Amino acid sequence: MSSAIIESKAQLVSYLEQGSKPDRSNWRIGSEHEKFVFHRDTKAPLAWEGENGRPGIKDVLQAFVDNGWEAVEEGGKLIAAKKNGASVTLEPGGQFELSGAPLENIHQTCDETSSHLRCTREIGERLNIGFLGLGFHPTLKREEVPIMPKARYDIMRAYMPKKGNLGLDMMLRTCTVQVNLDFADEADMVEKFRISLALQPLATALFANSPLTEGKPNGFKSYRSHIWTDTDPDRCGTLPFVFEDGMGFERWVDHVLDVPMYFVRRGGKYIDASGQSFRDFMKGELPALPGELPTMTDWEDHMTTLFPEVRLKTFLEMRGADGGPWNRLCALPALWVGLLYDTEAQAAAHDLIKRWSAEDVAKMRADVPRRGLEAQDPKGGCFRDLGEEVLKIADLGLKNRARLSSSGDTEQGFLNSLWESVETGMTPADQILHKYHGTWGGVEPLFDQLSY
Repeated sequence: MSSAIIESKAQLVSYLEQGSKPDRSNWRIGSEHEKFVFHRDTKAPLAWEGENGRPGIKDVLQAFVDNGWEAVEEGGKLIAAKKNGASVTLEPGGQFELSGAPLENIHQTCDETSSHLRCTREIGERLNIGFLGLGFHPTLKREEVPIMPKARYDIMRAYMPKKGNLGLDMMLRTCTVQVNLDFADEADMVEKFRISLALQPLATALFANSPLTEGKPNGFKSYRSHIWTDTDPDRCGTLPFVFEDGMGFERWVDHVLDVPMYFVRRGGKYIDASGQSFRDFMKGELPALPGELPTMTDWEDHMTTLFPEVRLKTFLEMRGADGGPWNRLCALPALWVGLLYDTEAQAAAHDLIKRWSAEDVAKMRADVPRRGLEAQDPKGGCFRDLGEEVLKIADLGLKNRARLSSSGDTEQGFLNSLWESVETGMTPADQILHKYHGTWGGVEPLFDQLSY
C-alpha cells in the first residue's frame, strides 16, 4: 500500500495498468474460500469470546497462531493470521476465510486448500468445533449470528439497510469461494472481464449450494446469489458497461469513483464516510475529512467495497460461486483457469459469448438463483447444455496448459465434480434437497455429513 497523494485520475488508471503481466509465465492463481464455524455438540455458532469453558472465534484464530501462523491485530484484538503468503481472516458473522497465496497451478492451490483444511480439522477436534462449507447458513436466524469486533463491519452494518433489504444477510449468513486471475494487458483484461461476467451465472448454477434457510427449503438453488440482488445496487450486479465500446481501465476507474464510499482509515481507526463521494475526496471536500486529499491506500480500500459478480483490481476476481465441499473449492479455480489461461480456450470462450448482450447476461443472472442448471442461456438452451459446452472449453484449456502434478496428472481432473453435475443435473443444492427430503429427514444431519 502507498501513502502517495492522489492528484489526478491518471494515477488511478496507472495503478490498474500496473496489474498487466504481458509474460504469461508470471500469471498466478489466488483462491479464496469461506466457511461457517459451529460447536459440534449444539450446532450453535461461535461467539467472539468463549464462555463456560467453550471456545470462541478468537480461540480458533489463536489456534492458527499456535500452529505457526503470524498474528494480525486490530485495536489490540486478534482478527487474522498469516503464513506463507496466505491469510486467515474473519467475515462479519465469524465466517473463516482462507485467502490463498498467488500460486502457479491448480495442483498447488488444491494442496494449499487441503493443507489448510487438515489444520482446521485438527483444530476442530481439539476444540470440538466444525467448519461447514455452504453458500448460506442452513439454520441460523439473522439475529442469532454473533458479530465480529471489526470497525469496518460496524460501518457497513449501519449503512447496508439503507441500500437494500438483504445486505445484513450477505454479511452475516453467506459464504463463497472465489479465484483471482491475472491479465496480459488492457485488451486482455477487457476480454477476460466480458467472458467471466457472461459465464458467471453458469458458475453460480454449477456451484449452487444454499437451498436452506432457518432449517427449511427456501425455494432457491443459490439463495446466496439471490441475496446479492437486494444488497446495494450501487456496488453489485453484472456491470452492463463492461460490454460497451470504450471499456478499459479508465472506464472502470470512472465506475469506482461513482460508487459511494464506506470508510477512510487514519491512524489505525476507521472513519465513517458512508455514502460520501471519492470524487469529492479528490477535491479535498470529503465531509468526513475536510481539507484532506486521498492516498493510494485510500483508493485500494475503496476498491474493496465494490461487490459485483466480477471485480477488477490489479487482477480479476470471480465472485459468483457458493461456498462448498473440498472438491468444489478446487474446481472453481480449475474452471476459470481452464477458460482464461490458455489462448485457444479463451478464444473459444469469447466466441461463445461475444454475441450475448448485457441484457442477456442480466436475464441469466436473474434466473439462476432459483433455477440453477435449469436456467436458460440466450439461445434458449438450458444451462446443463451450456455447462457441457463450457466444460469442454475449460478441459481443453487445462489440457493445453499441461501443468502436471508430481504423479504426472494434468489439472483436468479438478473439473470432475462439475462434469458430474452437468451429466446428472444435480448440483450440491440439489443433493442437499434430495437428502433433506429423504434419508436426513430434516437439516440436523447436514452438519455432520457436510462439514470439513
